[in-house]
Amino acid sequence: MSTAVLTEATIRRVEVTAETITAHLADGRVISVPLAWSWRLSDATPAQRANWELIGDGYGVHWPDIDEDISAEGMLNGTPAPRPKPASKSTRQANKRLQTTAARASTKRTSRRRG
Repeated sequence: MSTAVLTEATIRRVEVTAETITAHLADGRVISVPLAWSWRLSDATPAQRANWELIGDGYGVHWPDIDEDISAEGMLNGTPAPRPKPASKSTRQANKRLQTTAARASTKRTSRRRG
């Protein structure tokens, strides 16, 4: 009879190249996923990619400069980070109207203070 032992994957070290995110696990395994799995890391500079810290005793990795988190489980289970959907045309137009209204209100408050 064999006995299966479940162990939780924990990361000890991570490397990010122009093509991959590689995690070195505590149990000796090395897992690698495409850099495209993290759009934030894909868009980051090499210095930002190199600045990481372990989360929760190695259950994940956090990149503070770009506010990105990746878990060992996510890498093992194949869970890429979705890129946010671009705002629709109506949302962009509404945001522009809000910015214009705010700018006008700010100008009115400033001109009242001067006079």
